[in-house]
Order: sequence, then structure tokens, then C-alpha cells
Amino acid sequence: MAEVILDVRNLKTHFRTHQGIVKAVDGVSFKVHRGETYALVGESGSGKSVTCMTIMGLIGKKKDEVVSGDIFFKGTNITRLSLEERRKLRGRHMSIIFQDPMTSLNPVYTVGTQIAEMPLIHEGSDKKTAWGLAVEMLKKVGIPSPRDRAKDYPHQFSGGMRQRGVIGMSLSLNPDLLIADEPTTALDVTIQAQILDLMKDLKEQTDAAIVMITHDLGVVAQIADHVGVMYAGSIVETADVKTLYKHPLHPYTRGLLNSIPKPGSKERLEIIKGQPPDLHNIPEGCSFSPRCPHAHDKCQAVPPLVEIEPGHSVACWLMKEDENEA
Repeated sequence: MAEVILDVRNLKTHFRTHQGIVKAVDGVSFKVHRGETYALVGESGSGKSVTCMTIMGLIGKKKDEVVSGDIFFKGTNITRLSLEERRKLRGRHMSIIFQDPMTSLNPVYTVGTQIAEMPLIHEGSDKKTAWGLAVEMLKKVGIPSPRDRAKDYPHQFSGGMRQRGVIGMSLSLNPDLLIADEPTTALDVTIQAQILDLMKDLKEQTDAAIVMITHDLGVVAQIADHVGVMYAGSIVETADVKTLYKHPLHPYTRGLLNSIPKPGSKERLEIIKGQPPDLHNIPEGCSFSPRCPHAHDKCQAVPPLVEIEPGHSVACWLMKEDENEA
């Protein structure tokens, strides 16, 4: 069994607002092993990005941000580290790719200068060595004429090139964990495929663990090894990617998969009725029950995440009833 790089246990991230407490992440647990890609999927507002921002230590510093639970990175509970210790981890040992590369890069510095900051800050490299690494990383992620393009500013790169530059920056120090927050959302389909292929190649080269945040189940099928389906701040189903696609158990997971167009099919796509809940006022019991076609009285209680078969867990009373009948 490969080394466990990330072990998240009962993570909760709540925000105090004038309207009340927002439970953006509410009891999330999962593990990611070295060389593995774990995808967090779900609709907008399900808590995917907040989960990963919390893991990176970018949320939880303000008095209205309440974080609890444990985050183990290579065996160390990083929730107990100081802000300075967490800062040293970011970039050097764990990196994040945001969905919009234009807002991730500083418009007044060249792309090469920004990549070179990584070894300058985290390894104390001299400027010549750091610049050489920046050029090398641009070459590695497929930027043509990297020595010249390193001197260009972000606005001189196309969207796909900017995202490649951000990926190069994130992987420049060979981190053990890479978090990718919808890295292909702002790109066209052709560039999306190139970026996904690039990430798969770089993962094989570096053996890094990847957490991929996306709402695109097509992306999940291409790149993920394991999947966690999130709804209203909680994981409602988790399994390896092949099992999840062949044998989805939670009604929400089935709804997501049934809403994907299938090549050659003329059947009308299914929709998930209703809207995701207001996180200020999450329904009692199963948060998906107001939208679920199979909801019944027992759904007034919160279903636990139960392992149905090895590696496949689901939070749904229907599965519990099926077990009892069996």
C-alpha cells in the first residue's frame, strides 16, 4: 500500500454571518495516497473548494471562520502547526492550482519571475538558479521557446498557456500534494484535454498525490482513481472511479451521472429537481431529501456514511434498508 499523503478526519469549516452559521464543510473525511488522484465532485456550493482551501490553511485565520477536525499531512497533524509553519508547507510540500490562471498570476511581474519566486523563497536559491528552474518548468509543461516566454507577462500568454504556467509553478519544487481547484473550467474543450494529459504525465513523473475539485464528471472519468461526491458540505458517497460509474448507490450520484449526455443515445437527459439547500438553513435529516425521489420518513434523520462493500461507502437510508432486507 502506498504512503498516505493526506488524511482528512471529520473536517468542519463554518462561517459566522449576520444571517447565522454557514456550515460550508460539515464532517468531511477522506484519504489520498502517494501517486493517487482523488476527485471531489458536486454542484457549485457543495463545499469542494472550501474543503481544499481549509486543507491549504487559507481559511481559518479570521474570527468568523471556525475550523475543526484533523488534517494529517504525511503523518503530521497540520492543524496544530503555527501560521508560519503552515506557510512553509505551502508551495514547498503542498501546492494549489486555482481555476482562473489570470487571477492567480500577478500582472506586473513576468511569468518566469513568479515561478522563480518558489525556489528563492522556499529553498534560498540564488537568482540564476531560480531563473533556470523557471525556464525548465515552462519547458516541462509544454510552453514553446521557454527561455523567451519566461520574460513575458501573463497577459501575453493565452488562457491555456497561463494555466500551464501556473501548473509549472505549483510543481516546481516537487510537492507531495497538489490540489487542483477546477483547473480546466475557464478553458475550451481542446485545451482542457491537453491540461488533463499534462497533469497525468506530471503525476507519473513526480508521484505526487492530487486532489482534483470539479463538477465535470467527464474530467473525473479521465483523471481520477477515487471519487468523493459532496452535497451540502458533506461527502455522501465515495468509491474508486470504476465502481462509482458502474454501480452508483446514492440518489444524488445517480442523478449526476444520469444528467451526462451519452454518445449515440436519443433519450432525454434526466435532471435533479430543485436547488441545492441554503447553507444558512440546511434541512433536518438527509440534506438531499427535499430533492430525492426516494425520500421517506426515515430521511428525517441524518444517515451515516456506511461502507457497503470494501472501499465503497454511502450515506443513504435506502442502502441501510437494502442491507437489512438481505
